[in-house]
Amino acid sequence: MRVRTGVLLGVLAWARVSGAQDGAPAAEKPAGPPPTAQASAPIDLTGYWVSVISEDWRWRMVTPPKGDYASVPLTLASKKVADTWDPAKDTAAGEACRGYGAPGIMRLPGRLHITWADAQTLQVDIDTGQQTRRLGFAGGAAAKGAGTWQGVSAAVWERPTRSSALATAAGPGDPARMRGGNLKVVTTRLKPGYLRKNGLPYSAQAVLTEYWDVSHEPNGDWWLVVTTVVHDPLYLQTDWITSLNFKKEPDGGKWDPTPCVAK
Repeated sequence: MRVRTGVLLGVLAWARVSGAQDGAPAAEKPAGPPPTAQASAPIDLTGYWVSVISEDWRWRMVTPPKGDYASVPLTLASKKVADTWDPAKDTAAGEACRGYGAPGIMRLPGRLHITWADAQTLQVDIDTGQQTRRLGFAGGAAAKGAGTWQGVSAAVWERPTRSSALATAAGPGDPARMRGGNLKVVTTRLKPGYLRKNGLPYSAQAVLTEYWDVSHEPNGDWWLVVTTVVHDPLYLQTDWITSLNFKKEPDGGKWDPTPCVAK
């Protein structure tokens, strides 16, 4: 896994204006409010993206059978829970979306539609399971309450030191701007669900950390790479790290919302 440095340069400059003709000292111009997350975005994540699955096919393209837990550093407690998986029981309990929570849904085949809900919130609609994630930049403590499938996601732009000047100089949509940083998202307050649809669980203690990067290829293609780190002290021996690839589509012509299914 490549190392990222997320040094955010936030230098606020104070400008001086010329003094009056009577020789009065120059007045300080108060700084304006900081730019919004949308205005300061070093990369453009908006648009339609389709998942491209070139690895872990047997766990992602179909629901694996009960007992297939390979490649996940599960604990004994996790295995005991997974061995009781019953998709019919989940459906009857109204919990068919257990495999569509934030730690699992990004690995399922489907499409993302990313937009700005407001100047401080990215909205990620996912056609698989008809789920919506909201990535908030505003900060502050989230309201208390029960966990949800998508949890509460705190987002921040990360800019590498050497590229920050280039990212600032380039305008929106300029390929040079796309080399200026990435998005880091930390998701908590999750409702317990499945890392895989075959019942492999994550608990309410799970924390999902993601790094969203975009790249522009010489042939004109845009790619989104989401590196995910799931930390769960109850059900994982170590952090589970994966990398997911999405390719940008020209429009929403292939957008196909489908409900959650337990199997």
